[in-house]
Amino acid sequence: MLNRYLTLAALMTVAALPTRADLVVLQYHHISDRTPASTSTGVDLFRAQLDRIRELGLEVVPLEPSTTAAPILDEVGYPYTIFVNTQVVGSQGQMTWQQLKQAAERPHVTIANHSHGHGHLPQKPGESRKEWHQRVTHSLDRAQTLLEEQLGTDEPLFAYPYGEYDAGLEQLLDEREWYGYGQQSGAIGPTSDPSRLPRFPMATAYGQLDGLNDKLRSRALPVDAAQLPDGILSDNPPRLTLRLPDQLNPEALTCFASGRGQLPLKQQGQEVMVQAADAFNSRRFRYNCTYPADGGRFYWLSQQWVDLEQPED
Repeated sequence: MLNRYLTLAALMTVAALPTRADLVVLQYHHISDRTPASTSTGVDLFRAQLDRIRELGLEVVPLEPSTTAAPILDEVGYPYTIFVNTQVVGSQGQMTWQQLKQAAERPHVTIANHSHGHGHLPQKPGESRKEWHQRVTHSLDRAQTLLEEQLGTDEPLFAYPYGEYDAGLEQLLDEREWYGYGQQSGAIGPTSDPSRLPRFPMATAYGQLDGLNDKLRSRALPVDAAQLPDGILSDNPPRLTLRLPDQLNPEALTCFASGRGQLPLKQQGQEVMVQAADAFNSRRFRYNCTYPADGGRFYWLSQQWVDLEQPED
């Protein structure tokens, strides 16, 4: 079993199509039939997801040129990344450094940083900038140092705990020249921001096969992600403004909110404003927008919002 607080396995796929392909990252916490469907992927479903990748003729590539999941991935030869919370390595139910070292020796396995402690990393209400900076830089750099000391790896990849980030945290990753992976869905394309790259959650609750084709074949909505808000909630419900390129018709855009269904859109030229009708009461939620693309595919963009006033997990 891939423990939630130790590892996150990720696959990156490239569509084998005549047109330029975007990249899709699949995110897993557990591969298990005995843990909650909201964070776990059943073993049979996991195998079926991998079969679907093969059936679609997609190429699987690494994120950068003794679990349940590892043997299955080894069988099919797909590369994958394990993001490690270094604070809990070797504790009960967690992989040891020796197990991680054995995994890292496989040519298709990458071990990367998931923080030291799996804490919520955005600046907390009432926390000074100095306190935040000291807390977060320790978590980032302590984990990276341990990975290098124990495994000899220094990959510039980081998975945000809980998928939460703010502008200050993104800046710290930019300074280190790391790629940052969130938990918002969508494909990675030319307009994606390296510090807030999306991944599709593949837990049983979200990774059923009936919607998998659209996710695997999706393309990044061509909106400059660097111009989007960092997602820290200021107004509730939040407003998201997107400026679509001239070749896209704003009337074809469709957006949904977590637990709310389809959202109304307001349009002014190529600019589209999206806002839910009522306030949210969860710590994290998303606006997901899709647009028809070529060959029956969809452009996809997901904006995550984090309400720092809500309790931490």
